[in-house]
Amino acid sequence: MGEESEATAGSNLSKSPSSEDAREPPEEEEHLYAPEDPEPAVERPSQPTEDEEMPLADHIEEMIKRLAAILIVAGVVSVITLPFADTVINFLWDSVLPVSQKTRPRLYHPLALVMTELKVASLAGVIIALPVMVYQTYLFMRPGLYPHERRYYLAAVPTSLILAFVGVSFAYFLILPAIFTYFLSYTQGAEVVTVAFGLTKTFNLILMMMGVLAVVFQIPLLIMLAIMMGLTTRQWMADRRLYFWSGFLGFSFLFSPDPTGMAPFLVALTMVGLFEGTLFLLKWTGR
Repeated sequence: MGEESEATAGSNLSKSPSSEDAREPPEEEEHLYAPEDPEPAVERPSQPTEDEEMPLADHIEEMIKRLAAILIVAGVVSVITLPFADTVINFLWDSVLPVSQKTRPRLYHPLALVMTELKVASLAGVIIALPVMVYQTYLFMRPGLYPHERRYYLAAVPTSLILAFVGVSFAYFLILPAIFTYFLSYTQGAEVVTVAFGLTKTFNLILMMMGVLAVVFQIPLLIMLAIMMGLTTRQWMADRRLYFWSGFLGFSFLFSPDPTGMAPFLVALTMVGLFEGTLFLLKWTGR
């Protein structure tokens, strides 16, 4: 009897919780005081949602369609502008060159006027086709772009047209007057020759400078697009600025028909200014 009572008492003691165990909250209470689980992070897609592989032939076919759309727009604008080309020629000629009998354009072959009118109409088509080219490029690349990249591209369409008009205005108000003032300084006071301005070559220079500067003024837009889309960084471009300057100089001599070097120098200086100004703006804004 004594042993059974001791065993019973021992078992009762083993079942009674200790003072330390009594102070511990049960598992259910721990869950009550536990912090709430954070909201699950939204996973971004690792690739554009509409991106899918296409055969090479389909890519080439689509690219040809986009290029055809650009050419059609440029052609339609050129046809619409052609009847007003002679008015544009007189306006630009009298604006760039001093108005006098000596500076009137000379025709040295029968089709000189017709060819110049076609070039004027073509320049109008190229300027209007620039934003169309940006938009068609966006449509071609759209399946492989993220939503924020699409927004950048769409915003670039009107910006491209504005920059093209700014470039043409820059050529009209600053570059062309400086170039022709420089040219005329060569023959001022010369009595052994009579200066004659041929329509074809003179207007080729005018149109070429306007077209080149319409394209050159796309540099800020191209830099901004490349950086916003993560293709490059401002620091990477700044570290290689001498390579860019060399490329600008080569481009200006390639597309500026001026043997004296005045026009290429001004075009290269403009390109360097646009490049450095864009990098400075990006640094100032912290991009």
